[in-house]
Amino acid sequence: MTERIVVVAAALHDGDRLLAARRSAPPELAGRWELPGGKVEQGESPEQALVRELREELGVATQALERIPGEWPLRSPYVLCAWTARLLPHSPPPEPLQDHDALRWLTPDELWDVDWLDQDVEAVRALETFRSGGPGRRAAGAERA
Repeated sequence: MTERIVVVAAALHDGDRLLAARRSAPPELAGRWELPGGKVEQGESPEQALVRELREELGVATQALERIPGEWPLRSPYVLCAWTARLLPHSPPPEPLQDHDALRWLTPDELWDVDWLDQDVEAVRALETFRSGGPGRRAAGAERA
């Protein structure tokens, strides 16, 4: 059996806006949009990898918050997992430093205005369900019984 390698993606929010990053490399992915992140390295947790990848790719200080239910296959042996994340108060604003040539903060109405990578389409759909209080999750601000 092939070892499973986790690639982490960040649903990085500023209020209700979601950060999307446009790939500049490799050529087959260039011009399409993704949730930023990268591969979990040996000896680090997915949350640690997410914080490291966002620092390297965007120059930001972040905190991984909650895992978004689901995982999405990439080319074997890679699998994509996503977390919500937030910028820390002292963080500079994100910049496209590695693998990206543009960033865009998307409002809920703009969420589907970009050409997401195929696996990110599924992650963004799962994020919508997660944020709206979908299966197994209470919507933010919902009254407790």
